[in-house]
Amino acid sequence: MSELAGWDSFYVIVGSAAGALIGLQFVVMTLIAERPPLRAADAGAAFATPTVIHFSSALLLSALLRVPFQSIITAAALWGLIGLAGVAYAVIVSRRMRVQTVYVPEFEDWLFHAALPLLAYSMLALSALAAPSHAHDALFGVGAATLLLLFIGIHNAWDNIAYHVFINKPDTNTKSEP
Repeated sequence: MSELAGWDSFYVIVGSAAGALIGLQFVVMTLIAERPPLRAADAGAAFATPTVIHFSSALLLSALLRVPFQSIITAAALWGLIGLAGVAYAVIVSRRMRVQTVYVPEFEDWLFHAALPLLAYSMLALSALAAPSHAHDALFGVGAATLLLLFIGIHNAWDNIAYHVFINKPDTNTKSEP
């Protein structure tokens, strides 16, 4: 499919980055798991798990768009399904953010954990609808959405780590008794 030929390097770079960052996120969360706060599962479902999902989506899209489909319609249908599933997941994450009680989300949290993922996944779904008649433009939409998911994941991973290191760190000033 000639429409995708120019995107080869882009998806190799984005897919490699997403794959590496998924692994790094697992390593960091394993190290942090030594001291989980109360109700950490609720906060993890709202803040940590979506980060891995966004990285995984970028990796899946990168792999999907390198498959030698005979037509862009098949690829568009698949990235459209990813977009629709992502929109539903973004709504679920927004609800989880509202009901968890470990952390009170700020504007930046709502932006990077709810609004921007919803935008990225909506772009995927809309690009799938545009692909049959505007393949060139649709591919730019998919590229932008994939890159946005990667950047959202990077921001959120850093935010999670910073929270656990600077806010939720163990108190080292207290002496333990023998």
